[in-house]
Amino acid sequence: MKRGVFRRKKHEMPGLNTAALPDLIFTVLFFFMIVTHMRDVDLQVRYDVPKGTEVRKLTHKSSVSTIYVGRVPGQPADSFYIQLNNKLATMSDIKAFVETEKAQMNSEDQPRMTVSIKADRDVPFGMIAQIKEALQQSFALKINYSAVEKTNKN
Repeated sequence: MKRGVFRRKKHEMPGLNTAALPDLIFTVLFFFMIVTHMRDVDLQVRYDVPKGTEVRKLTHKSSVSTIYVGRVPGQPADSFYIQLNNKLATMSDIKAFVETEKAQMNSEDQPRMTVSIKADRDVPFGMIAQIKEALQQSFALKINYSAVEKTNKN
């Protein structure tokens, strides 16, 4: 019997087929582009979110309009400002804001319209009450106060 008959042949590792890789990458890219919600409001006020115990997530986010109340950097620390969309506003601007937000919603979201107030924890309650009054006058009766869940540290 000849020697070398039982020698193993060197097998090369076959190359990895990467032809479908660009398709996969673009599919994942398009998925994230569709699913991701881009912020369309540039915050001009800074607010420290208060903590709460009865925190729930909002449903129907397409029917939520947000009013920001907080401090403007470079302004006195005891003064608070209201931001509606991308501009600073006054109490008298709230009614027009609610009307334009309702007009931009589709007809099935209008009855579910909720106004979310994201206010600094140090905002005087009198200012929140004035905002709430202005919302009631413009018939925006569903109001949400944003907070983060309070954690119990022992």
